[in-house]
Amino acid sequence: MSERSAIVVEGTGGVWRVRDASGETHEAALAGRLKQEVRGALKLAVGDHVTIDRDERESGWRITAIAPRAGVLARREPGGRHGERILAANVDQVLIVFAFRKPEPHRRMIDRFLVIAEANDLRPHLVLNKVDLCETAEEAEALAAPYRAAGYPVHLTSAKRGDGLDALRHDLHGRVTAFTGPSGVGKSSLLNTLHPALELRTQEISPSVNKGRHTTVGAKLIPLPDGDDGYLVDTPGLREVGMWGLPAESLDQCFPEFRRYLGECRFQDCRHDAEPECAVRRALADGAIDAERYESYLKLLGELRAEAPGW
Repeated sequence: MSERSAIVVEGTGGVWRVRDASGETHEAALAGRLKQEVRGALKLAVGDHVTIDRDERESGWRITAIAPRAGVLARREPGGRHGERILAANVDQVLIVFAFRKPEPHRRMIDRFLVIAEANDLRPHLVLNKVDLCETAEEAEALAAPYRAAGYPVHLTSAKRGDGLDALRHDLHGRVTAFTGPSGVGKSSLLNTLHPALELRTQEISPSVNKGRHTTVGAKLIPLPDGDDGYLVDTPGLREVGMWGLPAESLDQCFPEFRRYLGECRFQDCRHDAEPECAVRRALADGAIDAERYESYLKLLGELRAEAPGW
């Protein structure tokens, strides 16, 4: 019997590369019947668990079934269209990579990435890369501190010097981990250092715009070496990450440091921006919530309120 389970490791449509339990890879296309069943539904994505069998007529492999997804990493459809674009399915955790320098980090964008991970029920880790470009250890910790205080695992790394890579390897073990973040922050360099055989392409930062050029054109699932059953998901750099479909009233749940105060506000539907006797703003005034994190919350709240009628 040729039928077997596999996982999609690469592809954007038409022919997909899948890896079966033995570690063999095959090129496979959706079976005709399955194409009809999924027409108009969510498209196949990297990380999907599938069933494949041999197509005797074509002397190749075909995908005959797609298992339900346990979680996804997604972005909004580009161009302001409604809907989402799945970058990877069945992801256990997401490593959000920003750089200390070249390009400069933007706190609002870091918070946006973290909220999207939270909204998708994905455990986020924050990776602050290129720590070798920091002048002092205090400078590095100043950026990391608000996120550690919020409860996020924070990795200070350098692909060049090797800082933080042992701890990062430990957190990757046995998990499907997506790497995401803006272009040029060193995701591919980190992956190359963690798994030298990958030889992923990297490029220098454009000095005129201080933004990275895209070097990854589609998500790819990469098996971890040395018998580890985990995978890395290398995703394209995202210049824009849009919020979509998240109710404004659920945003406060996406800020972990807010959660302990959410039942203490005077009003049950408190949005923590202007209401009296707000426990979140009281914690802010007491220094228990970082002011810049709170400003990110207000900015995202405004965006979600503006979008709500359209959704």
